[in-house]
Amino acid sequence: MNDTLKTIQNRYSCRSFSDRMPPEADLAAIANAGLAAPSGMNKQPWFLSVVKNRALISEMEQEGLAVIAAGEERSVYKRLTARWGKLFFDAPCMIMIAIKESEFPQGAHLIDLGIVAQNIVLAAASLGIDSLHCGLTAFCFAGDRAAEFKARLQFPEGFEPGYAVLAGYANERRAPHAINPQKVAVIE
Repeated sequence: MNDTLKTIQNRYSCRSFSDRMPPEADLAAIANAGLAAPSGMNKQPWFLSVVKNRALISEMEQEGLAVIAAGEERSVYKRLTARWGKLFFDAPCMIMIAIKESEFPQGAHLIDLGIVAQNIVLAAASLGIDSLHCGLTAFCFAGDRAAEFKARLQFPEGFEPGYAVLAGYANERRAPHAINPQKVAVIE
């Protein structure tokens, strides 16, 4: 198995980060891997904010938790508080991916968003940095502080929050999820 396939097979979703910040050069390489992602019609409808400001990450987490707590769907809040009690798992770094909605084909920007994020997590894993795809950032932008956070993250005009990749080093390394080969059909 080559190194790329090993990275894909061994990567896992970290939900317990230490406070150790990844090196600046590694964060730059990870961001560049995101920027190297392919996109529909090469529109590259993304913008990356590499957030190392722990106070900002904490403020965003508190806002997200408050939005969830005030929401009608209590089961989400109960599940989060029962399992972890946090959204960002003490990650020292967040790579927020802002996205510009595509007009044609409709929804293509969401595919591009996923490709950028996957490039980021695989680049991180290849450098020994743990990560987590984090859609929970959506809650930070669903409350009264959305415009403030967009400004602090330096989103360009017309860009909206996609989701984030949390990055850092695990407190305790875990095994990746088991793959299920029965979810593949080979058609000849």
